[in-house]
Amino acid sequence: MSTLSLRILNRALLQRQFLLARTGHTPLEVIGRLVAMQAQEPNWPFVGLWSRIREFGHSGLTTLLEARRVVRSGLLRSTQHLAGADDFRRFRPLLQPVLDRTASTAYFSRTSAGLNTGELVAAGLEFLGDQAVPRKELARRLAESYPGRDGRILAGEVELRSALTHDPATAGWGAWGTRSSVSVTAIGVGEPANPRELIRRYLAAFGPAGVKDVQAWSGLTRLSEIVASMRGELRHYRDPHGGELVDLADAQLPDADTPAPARLLPAFDNALLGHADRTRIISGEDRKRIMPGRALVLPTFLIDGRVHGSWSLSGGELRLTPFRPLTADDRAAIEAEAQRLLPFVAAESVSFSARP
Repeated sequence: MSTLSLRILNRALLQRQFLLARTGHTPLEVIGRLVAMQAQEPNWPFVGLWSRIREFGHSGLTTLLEARRVVRSGLLRSTQHLAGADDFRRFRPLLQPVLDRTASTAYFSRTSAGLNTGELVAAGLEFLGDQAVPRKELARRLAESYPGRDGRILAGEVELRSALTHDPATAGWGAWGTRSSVSVTAIGVGEPANPRELIRRYLAAFGPAGVKDVQAWSGLTRLSEIVASMRGELRHYRDPHGGELVDLADAQLPDADTPAPARLLPAFDNALLGHADRTRIISGEDRKRIMPGRALVLPTFLIDGRVHGSWSLSGGELRLTPFRPLTADDRAAIEAEAQRLLPFVAAESVSFSARP
């Protein structure tokens, strides 16, 4: 069983994420390759696609949302994601136990204690019908039906326990920051996908990887037996620490010396969140800087394939904050990438932080 270096794992991840070279694939094809794109804040997936697709414009995603070919909803790890509508209808039922587990935490159960879960969800879906309804209105109706309880939390539980997608207007490109005016619509789903398919799709986008990586990415548990049952169709490796990794049998690994261009990644980017062990792309020290809390993952930039700093937008300025000194060539490369991003995010200038 071959042992793979962190550098090979890094280059494999970047290649499969379209970060070694921008692709000519369509936005729908790229979203499908990635399985889903985390989308707590609606603008960030647009930046993620810009970093991966040649000549990507806002309309490339907006039209997919308007046509309902891509939807925004709770999915992996119970967090908001963009996914192809067909994938969503098959993977949401498979991942529903993860969302149900979140809906059973104390934050929700303190409000819904004593209520029949099925009746609560049925009431929420009845209020929605087949129309897009603002979350605030759903919360108001539920508060009226269940006096003395927080309708906002009840609405959140209904959204976790049933397949509700966000209205395209609130999932599309717009002002920065999460949007309080989200409207939701009930969507029909099909039979759950086979978990083996989800594992294969994961490996195509994030492999080689271990069982704990798949579980951390999806939120699903007890996947060891399923991966073991796929042993004959997978290729097996060791990571630098001796842990077992698996990959698709026909997946090619890039050469460790493959150049990795400077890249700007959005907040919550898939490439940073796809593994339990993220050292293939970010050090433990930098991970604390980028992920200072459970609900926050800052925008980052990559130098030679690894996180080298963060970036932010404020007052028409895109500011780059390196975590360690940059060579003149690396500084020029990331500044050039930032200059290309400026018109896309409607910023007017680039600056470097005084640190370090």
